[in-house]
Amino acid sequence: MASPESPNPSLLLRDYELPAHVNRHTLVIGSSYSGNTEETLAVFEAAHDRDCPLVALATGGRLAELARAWNVPLVSFQYSSQPRAAMGYMLVSLLGILRALAVVGDLTAALDGATALMAGRLRELEPGSPQAHNPAKQLAFDLYGRVPVVVGAGPLAPVARRWKSQLNENSKGWSYFETMPEMNHNAVSGIHFPPGLAKQIYMLFLAGEATHPRNRLRFELTQQVFEGQGILCRRIETPGQTTLAQLLTAIQLGDYVSVYLAALYDTDPTVIEDIVGLKRRMNGG
Repeated sequence: MASPESPNPSLLLRDYELPAHVNRHTLVIGSSYSGNTEETLAVFEAAHDRDCPLVALATGGRLAELARAWNVPLVSFQYSSQPRAAMGYMLVSLLGILRALAVVGDLTAALDGATALMAGRLRELEPGSPQAHNPAKQLAFDLYGRVPVVVGAGPLAPVARRWKSQLNENSKGWSYFETMPEMNHNAVSGIHFPPGLAKQIYMLFLAGEATHPRNRLRFELTQQVFEGQGILCRRIETPGQTTLAQLLTAIQLGDYVSVYLAALYDTDPTVIEDIVGLKRRMNGG
């Protein structure tokens, strides 16, 4: 959301090390639902050591403790859930931070329009809506027993990642994501082997008004190539007149799909025992 508007570069970091170019003129926002994400803490502490201006976004934990100890602005909220279910709180809080810093403009009207559109779509997506009229249930049924590969471009590329992670965490199934146009430079060639795998893949192409026309053409041509190899494909057109509306309605659909797919697999979408166990082992437990 920031890159198209802001003349200043922005970087999303999902690792332990702070890039060398980050210095005291670089704003670093530490964002962690629990406040205990170790790679976020590592970068936040490194940024403090470099005298970077800091902002923290967390419900509590070590990140909030550091923010208070260092007299750093802390944006906090209370919502008891799995972190992935608090995406709305985290996103709107982050947009508020960026707006206060004049990195983005006033998105109130766009956010109001997006939430109104999402509220209207609930009638067809909610559990009480029958499968015949529920696109999320229909898609979950199609994905059952297959490996989803979600493709996005431009503003919808991060949404493809969100679909992938929700399918992993909620449905407990394999899923991957690709971004366009990059996948046309590599992944489009990797569809021939091993033999028989194509029948297990289901390609999902996320598109909206914000999708660049050339990427739309790439979607069409790539779909033709994949279908020629017997791979099932579907284009998902996300509604909304604004980029924010397209992002949020696409996320809304993907979240519902992941939960309905969990129901088909007869698994609890809320538990993440593998992740919890891995974190315990990382901490020596």
